[in-house]
Amino acid sequence: MNDSLNTLVRLSTWFVVIIVVGAMILPQALRILREYERGVIFRLGKLHRRGAKGPGLIFLIPLVDRMVKIDLRVVTIDVPKQEVMTRDNVPATVDAVIYFRVVDPVASVVKVENFWKATSLIAQTTLRSVLGQSPLDDLLSQRDVINQRLQEIIDKQTEPWGVKVTAVEVKEVALPDSMKRAMAKQAEAERERRAKIVNAEGEFQAAEKMVQAAALISKEPIALQLRFLQTMREISSEHNTTTFLPVPIDLFSPFVKKASA
Repeated sequence: MNDSLNTLVRLSTWFVVIIVVGAMILPQALRILREYERGVIFRLGKLHRRGAKGPGLIFLIPLVDRMVKIDLRVVTIDVPKQEVMTRDNVPATVDAVIYFRVVDPVASVVKVENFWKATSLIAQTTLRSVLGQSPLDDLLSQRDVINQRLQEIIDKQTEPWGVKVTAVEVKEVALPDSMKRAMAKQAEAERERRAKIVNAEGEFQAAEKMVQAAALISKEPIALQLRFLQTMREISSEHNTTTFLPVPIDLFSPFVKKASA
């Protein structure tokens, strides 16, 4: 009877030990990865030959395997404000935002220590370099071209790390107050120049029409008389108290000729 009781106690003890050990080991042996996550597994310090695993349930050997979890979603990083000098020697403060995602989880873990920090630093140096080669007018008016160029350069540098840069956007370009005043004066002068050109073109077109009208009237003298009568009608309709007497210019022709002689 005592032997049976001792056996039952030992079995119970082993059962409790197994449950405790299982409760400690099971969380380390089973991992669940979401749809947008991948796991890079190192077995005794060596990269697992099968590469990244997931999504779903992942089995690991406790105390042997170590897993690094990588997120495959698009990541947004704000590039801090950078002091740049444009090609035409104009100081400016520029900040940007970069969008990227991991396309090769193994390379992002093995080939770079921290791909977040590395991508951010590459973006900062590239931003200063590219904007330093561009004039201020291109920086303000051709923002899409500069964004595309930044994206291509940064993506080429981060490609060995398994990082794909999808977009780079320059958010704000801050200029000194003196430069803003100079640009405002330039814009005002440009508007005045355009207004003068439009006014001169209008005068030129009006002169052309007057020359054409004079040539037409010279061919038909009666047209001048009709125009004279039309003018009389307009004056009489607008100024009812005004009285005027039309005098033909031909009456003064003999006097003009005599004076000139």
